[in-house]
Amino acid sequence: MKRVKRFEFKRNPETGEMWVETDLQGKSLLTLPSLNKGTAFSEREREEFGLLGKLPFQIESLEEQKTRAYQQYKSFRSNIGRHSFLKNLHNINETLFYRLVRDNLNEMLPIIYTPTVGEAVMHYSEKFLSPRGLYVAYPDRYKMREILHNRTNSDIDIIVVSDAEGVLGIGDQGVGGIEIPVAKLMVYTLCAGINPGRYLPVFLDAGTNNKHLLEDPLYLGWRHERVRGEKYDEMVQLFIEAVKAEMPDTFLHWEDFGRDNARKNLLKYQNEICSFNDDMQGTAAVALAALISASKHANIEFCDQKFVIFGSGTAGIGIADEIVNALVRLGFTKQQAYDHFWCIDKDGLLIDDQQMMDFQRPYARTRELVKDWSHDEQGRISLLEVVKQAKPTTLIGCSSVANAFSDDVILEMADNIERPIIFTLSNPTSRCERIPQDIIRLTEGRALIATGSPFDDVGYKGKVYRIAQSNNALVFPGIGLGIVAIQAKRFTENMLWAACKALANYSTQDDDALLPKLSEAYSVSRQVAFAVARQAIEDGVAEDVDDIWRKIDHVIWEPKYYPYYVFKEN
Repeated sequence: MKRVKRFEFKRNPETGEMWVETDLQGKSLLTLPSLNKGTAFSEREREEFGLLGKLPFQIESLEEQKTRAYQQYKSFRSNIGRHSFLKNLHNINETLFYRLVRDNLNEMLPIIYTPTVGEAVMHYSEKFLSPRGLYVAYPDRYKMREILHNRTNSDIDIIVVSDAEGVLGIGDQGVGGIEIPVAKLMVYTLCAGINPGRYLPVFLDAGTNNKHLLEDPLYLGWRHERVRGEKYDEMVQLFIEAVKAEMPDTFLHWEDFGRDNARKNLLKYQNEICSFNDDMQGTAAVALAALISASKHANIEFCDQKFVIFGSGTAGIGIADEIVNALVRLGFTKQQAYDHFWCIDKDGLLIDDQQMMDFQRPYARTRELVKDWSHDEQGRISLLEVVKQAKPTTLIGCSSVANAFSDDVILEMADNIERPIIFTLSNPTSRCERIPQDIIRLTEGRALIATGSPFDDVGYKGKVYRIAQSNNALVFPGIGLGIVAIQAKRFTENMLWAACKALANYSTQDDDALLPKLSEAYSVSRQVAFAVARQAIEDGVAEDVDDIWRKIDHVIWEPKYYPYYVFKEN
């Protein structure tokens, strides 16, 4: 099947100057979000592309359009209303959307991404107006390549794919999960300058076990319970084969898969296609960078830390695995590193005589070791008991259990160490294990805190505490940028470690901060991209280049209006 290009971004390799060539005319040009300039089409473009009379007479600049759009945005009072406005703008004029949000990143990123996107996911079918990305339902699995061939853009650098079994701590959300790849790709552009004309959101519709969705007459996905086992594995295999056939050089980002499949898919295909799981690897890299920073603030050697992980699923164990890798790099054996952990799941502390997932088992403690600890009638050992007995320096929450960190737990942590490290990483905000204000009050300002959702600064006894957000947006966009710039063939463990170190070493404007602000994400992403690209060359998964920075600069897209010319065949 031969694709017919309708438009293409061009770049002068010497000057970096960009322009667009297209054969689209008139209404077709105005209705394509990636090319629409609205009132900013120049007089020449209006004449050449059949736009005379289709727009008001006044020719505006992007800045003038942005002023109007911001006034419209502020007219909405609810976050979901503002999300809907920005989503609609994204579907009309991508350049204006990205310029508006990038210039107001701290204010608007929580609206288009975590935490507001969770509400949009849950109400996707009832509020549906227009599709974005590609939808691959299980009954169409043998048409996988045909579906990928139907993508709007020919050249794709990044795919974000999800089956939405484990979304943002709100679980199985079926077809609404397409909003997650869409939002993630927005962040790639906003925080790293990835060209939105060169990415693709994909939803693998393997069904849903969400009873509410299955009974909803408005539900737009495949109305069927999730396929499992060999049927599911076949669907994923067909997807990978189609991607390799259609877009073999694409970077594949896995997002919000259920914990049974997230790790399995990554491990199975990471050596077939350049791929990355943000829930496992991105979350881990940001959390580890925050931990390295917190260790310095707490004046404790990283290798002396003792960790409690509350919520031992994909994210929690992903964080633990990355900490283990860091300890091994410091000279520990794997077993010595595992001994620094106490991991808790729905049945309490992981103990070796319990049923558990294979990826959890290395962290299980022996029943003999905890025989004198308090437990309930089923033998389950609680978080409070673990904190009392193990005396950890760090407590990390990835459970999605609101207020799971009780007063007693936090006070016990404060008794164990002068500066307890407490990370509440669950999203959305309503699932946070404890709000920062309470943690600061209970520890009298001594706790070092990072959260998954955004929280306002906290004032306590005359001091203002900036709450670090352990947001994956600080790392995954830079990883993608580095891979795309250098055209890496694989994503290695060393490249993830390089990204983590680049983030941990980033010099913030706030000496007390554990992580940079989201407003610094663009600068952070460039540093992460450089570190990842350099490591890719060292690992032999990318060709050596003379100037990595030049490669990075030449793939970055700026939200501005490029000149358009009539498409010319090569």
